[in-house]
Amino acid sequence: MKNKAVAAAALLLLAPLTACGGNAAAGDGSTVTVTVGYQSRTINTVTAGTLLRSLGSFEKELNALGDGRTYKVDWQDYATGAPITAQMTAGKIDIGSMGDFPLLINAARGKQLGKPTHLVSVTGYNLRGGLNTIVTAPDSKLAALTDLRGKKVSTSVGSAADGTLVRALQRAGLDPDKDIEKLNQQPAVGASALSAGSADALSQFVAWPGLLTYQGKAKALYDGAELNLPTFHGVTAREDFARQRPTVLEAFLKAQAEATDYLNDHPVDAAEKVAKATGLPAEVVYLYNGAHGISTFDPAIKPQLVSALKDDVAILKSAKLTGDIDVDAFVDDRYVRKALGTSYAEQLTAAPPAAASEVWPKGASATRAFKTPAELLAYVSAHQDGIRAAYVPDATTGTLWFADKAVWVADGDKLLPFVAPATAKTYVAEHGGARVVTYADALERAS
Repeated sequence: MKNKAVAAAALLLLAPLTACGGNAAAGDGSTVTVTVGYQSRTINTVTAGTLLRSLGSFEKELNALGDGRTYKVDWQDYATGAPITAQMTAGKIDIGSMGDFPLLINAARGKQLGKPTHLVSVTGYNLRGGLNTIVTAPDSKLAALTDLRGKKVSTSVGSAADGTLVRALQRAGLDPDKDIEKLNQQPAVGASALSAGSADALSQFVAWPGLLTYQGKAKALYDGAELNLPTFHGVTAREDFARQRPTVLEAFLKAQAEATDYLNDHPVDAAEKVAKATGLPAEVVYLYNGAHGISTFDPAIKPQLVSALKDDVAILKSAKLTGDIDVDAFVDDRYVRKALGTSYAEQLTAAPPAAASEVWPKGASATRAFKTPAELLAYVSAHQDGIRAAYVPDATTGTLWFADKAVWVADGDKLLPFVAPATAKTYVAEHGGARVVTYADALERAS
């Protein structure tokens, strides 16, 4: 079973290279085409993909170079990072964005094929690991990771979501290779398998867990932030491209910084733009990319993220997807340092925004924040017909979740939300008098 999963992952990495025509950074000297691979529905890469493209920031930066050349950008959209890596090592994509585990595979494949790549910036991150979630069917009786013993679990081998699954099972005392039947599937296939009942659980990255939960097709079993290990998405560039066209790469990173500022300054509008481009509900995009969303955006390559990459190598090695990887050699922040200038040092040490409860009223162009989940519930109770979405942070991990999908605990006068049932039960066990209540009960208590 494990060999089949590894073989399937390997096939993805070696996918045919004929899907994309044209040459990366091609041109006749006066006209240069820059090819960017991105993942529109992996919404923690939007500042290097979907949002960046919709804003036209990269094209503006290229036009401002004033070097006598005409630049064209070829945007190529993919479902995962594996085909982007395949195209990069074939010299057909110049710049790509993907999650942390695919980034490591990108580094390994580039070195193996003599086509080295480098991590040049970060898009979205969560320092606790909240970008990945394990979900089950809405009517599932599974309530804890230990309930997965002997069950079929869908994930994408070689992804950060698989890394979360492996680590979570190990911490729960389960052997990921023996105690579950792992189904190596693309996210959309896994989502269908969960709905059809051919998978008992699904471990995936953004925006799949939030999307399925919002649609009523899943409920959370495990919040990846319980691992307290950083997860992130980033930008990788071919070494030869960066060396030959450093000003173009710097233009891209300046444009990424502009898109990041736009997302942080206009989170609702940014969510609407991404929703329009991807077909995802804006409410789901905002869950991850909003003002207090699960993901924080800035391009700086923080030391915590580099350390996390180094820890991730062991997971990929155990799955026989890579050997040793020189992470320090893969990371190259000189271009983003130059692009961001004096602000880079400040961004390196900047802390993510504090967790907060938010309501998105219908017809509003801005959300409303509340100091406590109870205050949010009181507002929702009084405006139930006027709420587009309501979000609350997990009481222990800070992971934002939909208020009506959270597990609620009443502890005296406090009303506390949790992403997953196991963490709620742990809290109840440690606090006498606390108990799990329904969302309806929580609303009534807060009103």
